[in-house]
Amino acid sequence: MRINKILNKRGQATTEVVLLFPLFLIFIIFMTKIFGLLVLVQKMEIASAYAAKRWQLESHTTAAFATGWDVRFLQSDIQQRVADYIGFNNSATRNFLSLSRMEVNIDRTQMWNEVRVTVFTSPPKLGILCKYDKLIVCNDYRIRENCLKGYSYICESGGKLEVKKFVPNRDRPIPFVLPIGNSGKGKK
Repeated sequence: MRINKILNKRGQATTEVVLLFPLFLIFIIFMTKIFGLLVLVQKMEIASAYAAKRWQLESHTTAAFATGWDVRFLQSDIQQRVADYIGFNNSATRNFLSLSRMEVNIDRTQMWNEVRVTVFTSPPKLGILCKYDKLIVCNDYRIRENCLKGYSYICESGGKLEVKKFVPNRDRPIPFVLPIGNSGKGKK
């Protein structure tokens, strides 16, 4: 008797399930892409800290080594290891994070070395969004500028993420002062 009651109950309407399932999938795709960007930013921060510390500890201050060994071997080795950590050598990671190319630039000054890791991403091209014109998608004048940037990132150009680290030269007799802001002003 009890089994008949369970079997005779009416279930959820299939129309609602069929209509909501694609929206759920779109939401999941967006969440994975946003999560991928967060993972990429964290990987870039860790990789740039590694690159900066390694450059600080292994680069030379003499002109003969600075233009020879540092540029040819050390900088290229750092770039290879950073690319490997971020995921450029793994096709699954490269596709998930939409990675296009990467650069590691090191600018020397007399007191500070600026280590810059730049990652260029290709557009994720989410098909359901990119088949409509961007002026139709971004028709609300209040958010038009941000919407156009987002549409451009998703469907047309991709993006550029950059992380900078400043590391001092190793053999300086003067105290370190960061080149950004007035960090030590007014403190005693």
